[in-house]
Amino acid sequence: MTTFDIFVDSAANLTDDMVRETGIKVIPFHYIIDGVEKPCYDESRPFDEVAKEFYTLLASGKDIKTSLVCEADFIEAMTPSLESGKDVMLVTITESLSGTYAQAVKAATVLKEKYPDRKISVFDSANASLGEGLLAYSAAKLRDGGASFEDCEKWLDENTYFVNSYVTVNDLKYLRKGGRVSTVAAVAGALLNIKPMLKADGASPATLAVYAKERGRLKSVSALVSAFTKHVKNAEEQTVYITHGDCEDEAKALAEKFRELGAKDVVCEYYDLCTGSHVGPGTLAIFFMGGDRRTPEQVATQKKRILFLRRKSAKN
Repeated sequence: MTTFDIFVDSAANLTDDMVRETGIKVIPFHYIIDGVEKPCYDESRPFDEVAKEFYTLLASGKDIKTSLVCEADFIEAMTPSLESGKDVMLVTITESLSGTYAQAVKAATVLKEKYPDRKISVFDSANASLGEGLLAYSAAKLRDGGASFEDCEKWLDENTYFVNSYVTVNDLKYLRKGGRVSTVAAVAGALLNIKPMLKADGASPATLAVYAKERGRLKSVSALVSAFTKHVKNAEEQTVYITHGDCEDEAKALAEKFRELGAKDVVCEYYDLCTGSHVGPGTLAIFFMGGDRRTPEQVATQKKRILFLRRKSAKN
């Protein structure tokens, strides 16, 4: 029996198998299409079924908007665990991409007042998609192996920025719509067949930053492979995760390249729907444990931020 429950928002992009294996509890974002609100994660349906439907609608030109997970959603989801006497650990999408982290902190403050004997921790994953999910999944595996709440907190504090995430998009219009690139840049990029390369950076809070631009799809996919070979640590000991915006054949071909490069295993999954609406169909992303994304200066800043948040959390 687990001593504490681990929660994520649905941007964590966990596969159905990962959820079943660990019992991680997923709190869904929602998307709105034609005035109808739908969950980005539905535990009663296979995720690939939900995602296929979503990306088909997005590719058809449907206007889709997403809403954050609010304070009330977090309180509703975590209360049963606290009522049953369990502590709670929550991992969220990075603060720079969504107000969800701030909502989670507010919820935790309310719940700590109501359940003062329970431990409640909220972690900014400094990531999105399976970059967030990989952190929560790793913490759950540690917990299930006997690690304490504090051990898992420490692991998350020490390893958050060692999760490497690299993304390439196929159509700039989705980044333009989300304000990530200007209309002029998007039009010019489309004419020149430019594919931006994005990565979760070492900032605090972390952002999804453009770090390179490649001409054409083949070069952008090759750049993902290059990022892996340059930054991966102990490939033979880890699983590499690939998420895709309904381009499964390309994802599977990319998976074979990583296996050839010595990866222990590779898992492919549809890209989560929350941030998927901002990167669009044809997106390919990779996630793996690698080198520290931060500069030495950023490491020092992050340590101070963690200490500040821990002290603030303790006071609350």
